[in-house]
Amino acid sequence: MGAVASRESFFKTGLDVLADLGYGGLKLAEVCDRLGVTTGSFYHYFPNWPAYSQELVGHWYEGMTLKVVDTVQAETDPRLRIDRLIEAGLTLPHSAEAAIRVWSGVDPHVGSVQEAVDRQRFDVMRESALEVLRNPRQAELFAAWAVYLLVGYEQASLPADVDGLRWIVGQLLEALDSGRFTSVPGRE
Repeated sequence: MGAVASRESFFKTGLDVLADLGYGGLKLAEVCDRLGVTTGSFYHYFPNWPAYSQELVGHWYEGMTLKVVDTVQAETDPRLRIDRLIEAGLTLPHSAEAAIRVWSGVDPHVGSVQEAVDRQRFDVMRESALEVLRNPRQAELFAAWAVYLLVGYEQASLPADVDGLRWIVGQLLEALDSGRFTSVPGRE
């Protein structure tokens, strides 16, 4: 072990560990072993494991939500924005996201970040759908369907089937384009 690692490599490796081993496998030794560095290298960048854990979740939030949302919102056509949001959702590291959801159940800080991520993803999808559908209830249900679909996919213990997920998402988008959301009932 004499390799040099960067803060970014510690974050990337932490997400990889989450994806491969789940929350229970996220350990200092595992991250350092994968990077081929000593724990001294870790402590060069982070004062302790809890600080790293919080920064890792912040890095995930920044990179997998804030940057994606900012990039997508630059698209002026709301229908193309929806396509880009869904493509971003399809390419998320779903195993790492599932592990973070487990982690959020035992760590209040991670839970609050997870809630913020879900809310932000939902809100940008709903806002885009509202521009297309022009009906708040229809836009809300479209956004819920899209977000639940992707969150459910990452929570399932079934084998990964990205092609199947793309087909399902295609059905959702076809419903959006065909006007089928006009049949959405109002709230009672």
